[in-house]
Amino acid sequence: MEQRTRDAWVVAGFAAALDLALVVCGFGFVSLLADLEVVGDRDVGVLVAPVAVGASVLTVLLVLGLRLRRPERTAATVVLAALGSWLAFVVVAAIGRIVSSTGDPGEGLRFAVVLGLGWFGLLIPVCAALTAAVAVLVARGRRGGMERPRWPWEGDAE
Repeated sequence: MEQRTRDAWVVAGFAAALDLALVVCGFGFVSLLADLEVVGDRDVGVLVAPVAVGASVLTVLLVLGLRLRRPERTAATVVLAALGSWLAFVVVAAIGRIVSSTGDPGEGLRFAVVLGLGWFGLLIPVCAALTAAVAVLVARGRRGGMERPRWPWEGDAE
């Protein structure tokens, strides 16, 4: 694997971890401050939201891993990461609602759209866009010759 591709996937991996951390933190703050449950529908179960968040983070990983080989395309990468993560979140939430309840696709679609347009759903693309913007900056720096940070004990031997 060439260096540019390897750097892109390494940056994408760390960016996906950052995205997951931002989403979990954001969900916690919104839940506490607004006194809301992430999924207010008891019929859905406890796994739909974590699986949907996982799908959105995986989408960010894939978009960044594929797009950071050419980090000059900042706007397109940020928009693709944000829209892709939101779409993955909504689709997986709809599938989860359909599977966990009566199996009615209309109910699943309604649930997913309401979830996707609520506070928690809108937080997904915001975190993905922020993460993608930072990842593009790091990828540009790596491509421009920026070295990785060194620990103090890794300094040049003098």
